[in-house]
Amino acid sequence: MLAATLVSLGVVFLAELGDKSQLMTMTYALRYRWWVVLSGVAIASFLVHGVSVTIGHFLGMTLPERPIALGAAIVFLLFAIWTWRESRDNGDEEVRTAVAPRHVLLAIVSSFVLAELGDKTMLATVALASDYNWAGVWIGATLGMVLADGVAVAVGVVLHKQLPERFLHRAAAVLFLLFGLWMLFNGALGWHLAAIAITAAIAAVAVIAGVVAVIRLRRAPAPEVGPMEPSPDRS
Repeated sequence: MLAATLVSLGVVFLAELGDKSQLMTMTYALRYRWWVVLSGVAIASFLVHGVSVTIGHFLGMTLPERPIALGAAIVFLLFAIWTWRESRDNGDEEVRTAVAPRHVLLAIVSSFVLAELGDKTMLATVALASDYNWAGVWIGATLGMVLADGVAVAVGVVLHKQLPERFLHRAAAVLFLLFGLWMLFNGALGWHLAAIAITAAIAAVAVIAGVVAVIRLRRAPAPEVGPMEPSPDRS
């Protein structure tokens, strides 16, 4: 069991590096508390890899990829709309803190489960479960994904402290839009070239707009502070 745990942890951790799951995790961490995001990732990982182990060790079946990709695309496109609408509000920390614990945990879990079903990480877990101890694979794969996405959470937290709230909300909305469009065209419809062209074009425009926005923020004059009134003489 220990060998299965270590092998699965290493395989899934490496498979997750640079994967869309890390980008998704960072996107959530730009807007919500880190422990809410990491909890959602842990629950989703536990569920997804539980399904993977069941398929690989007990059932030997495959999942319908296109319907799952379509469901994930719809979820991320709705998230893009929701996040962009929130960016038009003040986006203060109190609103962000109040909303996150109630609704976002379920949203993170559902979107991660849909995004990971049929992903290469899940397929790797299915393959491992067919050869190794199923419980060890389940534990190792879950830990590997949580550790890899924990790195993304740390990056998101750092960026959140450095950049304005409204800018981060709009960046998150664009990332959700890219995830949704990629899953729609590449996964659900199978239009690989269209998926590359559309997401690359939108990403290029978003990067240029983001750079311009950051430059404008840095060049904006700092608010002037009025002269301090002299304190009354107590002598």
